Amino acid sequence: MARDFEDHCWKDIIDADTIEIYQAYRRKTYVGDSPAVLAIDLYNKAYQGGARPVREVDREFSGSCGENAWKALPPTQKLFAAARRAGVPVIYTTRHVDTGGVHSTNRNIGREHDETYDIKAELAPLPGDLVIYKERASGFFGTPLIAHLQQKRINSLIICGESTSGCVRASTVDAYSYGFHNVLVEECTYDRSMISHKVNLFDLHHKYADVMHVEDVLAHLDGIAMQRKVA
Repeated sequence: MARDFEDHCWKDIIDADTIEIYQAYRRKTYVGDSPAVLAIDLYNKAYQGGARPVREVDREFSGSCGENAWKALPPTQKLFAAARRAGVPVIYTTRHVDTGGVHSTNRNIGREHDETYDIKAELAPLPGDLVIYKERASGFFGTPLIAHLQQKRINSLIICGESTSGCVRASTVDAYSYGFHNVLVEECTYDRSMISHKVNLFDLHHKYADVMHVEDVLAHLDGIAMQRKVA
């Protein structure tokens, strides 16, 4: 049975009047026929302090997404595995430790270790995967990402990572502006603040992307894998 357009994590905070205001955005959601996975900032910093509440880990590890990051790790592993079975490219973004004072947000950043922005080992790129280094929130700003996507004839992005309200949002809006169809995988996307996470997913879903549940995206990727196997 098809899901309702609003059957997502924001149901407990978005009121009926707001849902009514956004009725003009209701549509059928889908994954495009030539997708790539865009994994936003799955680096060690987001997982520092372990699977504990963000308010606890933030006291020692500013910028960590705590339990929200760790909860998203298993479904993201499943997403990557399905994409690779289907021959769908997995593209990562991250940043360098020292960029000469240019940062993605205005948050105060102290001294950081060299491995801070290495991709989490459980989600690490495989040989042949593309890693884009960025200095601002969007994976498109000042990077060759668009050129790589055009070269691979990608027309749809399956987006995951963090943070929903920051780098994920900026990258999704830019991707929409470049003409890509976007899917945000709800269970594979996270933020330090659940309110920011839910509100931004709601807004992005209606304006710039299709928010889909991971099992629906996995089913689509398995379908692509089957089609390519038969072909």
